[in-house]
Amino acid sequence: MSGEAYFLYHSIGQYPDKARDLAGAMAEFAVAWSAHDDLQWAFALPKRARFIELWSRLIGAAPGSVTTTESVTQAFQAFLTALPAVHLRGKSLLVAADCFPSNHFLLQGLADALGFVLKTVPLRQGAAYVEEEDFLDAWTPDVGLALLTWVSSTSSARIDLHRMVAHGRRMGSLVGVDVTQAVGLIPFDVHMPEVDFAITTSLKWMCGTPGAGVLYVSPRLIPHLRPQARGWFSQANPFNWDIADFQIAPDIRRFDSGTPGVMAALASVPAMEWHARQDHGALLAHNRSLTARILEVVDALGLAVVTPRDPARRGGSIMAILPDHSPAAGVIAALRAQGIAADARGQLLRLSPGVMTTPGGVDRLEQALGHILRG
Repeated sequence: MSGEAYFLYHSIGQYPDKARDLAGAMAEFAVAWSAHDDLQWAFALPKRARFIELWSRLIGAAPGSVTTTESVTQAFQAFLTALPAVHLRGKSLLVAADCFPSNHFLLQGLADALGFVLKTVPLRQGAAYVEEEDFLDAWTPDVGLALLTWVSSTSSARIDLHRMVAHGRRMGSLVGVDVTQAVGLIPFDVHMPEVDFAITTSLKWMCGTPGAGVLYVSPRLIPHLRPQARGWFSQANPFNWDIADFQIAPDIRRFDSGTPGVMAALASVPAMEWHARQDHGALLAHNRSLTARILEVVDALGLAVVTPRDPARRGGSIMAILPDHSPAAGVIAALRAQGIAADARGQLLRLSPGVMTTPGGVDRLEQALGHILRG
């Protein structure tokens, strides 16, 4: 596949020469890690630090407030279990029904252990995403913490972060945001509006690798948190071996524990550096041009669009319902056979154009999808 008909930026993002860059990073690691010397960590740890630096710059985070995790879910779990009990015990934790399901699975398992009531805001009858008004109505003073999903993975609906965070401050809640489905495409800054924590991954619009999750915690909150997992890298000086003198790091490093897994971060650095060199406004404009065209295509095919039509209220995807007479698995397979990459959740067709996608690729999608649905 050339990439011109790649519509999977809601899943695994691609950029020009990604294979070359990734292979180079892995080959460099293989040489350094296999050398008959003692310089392995001197090579690997700065790569991890570079990954953290690039993420910190992207989201406007202060030094010492971003660290690596294996996944979005792991980042969320680490934050929740590090909180003083006063924030959650006997209170509600608020989340929308269209959050990333993995986060909801986690919350279901932690509710009893941490003593909170899981309050899930439902979708209205026949709706594709949770309405902001419904979320705000449920956000009452009993809510100790709210997790906001900036952009839904099943509709690409985008919430008004400023409005939501302002309400959370009035309620006295901790406010976190999962920015996975939009960061790297739509500008995000942890201070505008100011959130208590943010979780994300290096996939999707960032075009990185799996296992390269990210946790941001506000510096004003970090000193009050006590992560359950701790180890030698949880210290300001990881090379302190005195078991009677453990001192937890004053910054986000307290969320590190044992020997850090550097591979995913190291492998994602080329994508992060590629992204840092781009004109981010141009990336968004390219997406907006192609999503407008995709809307025309699905409308012409008579598909029910579940994504908000106002660009200010959506992420980078267009999602539409395939007719029952065209099972999604068959549609996706037929598109794949023609070199067109998309996916589906049930009968929900998800189309996300990015830097590799071209107008010609959208034309190919239009022709192929029309033929498949008519045939």
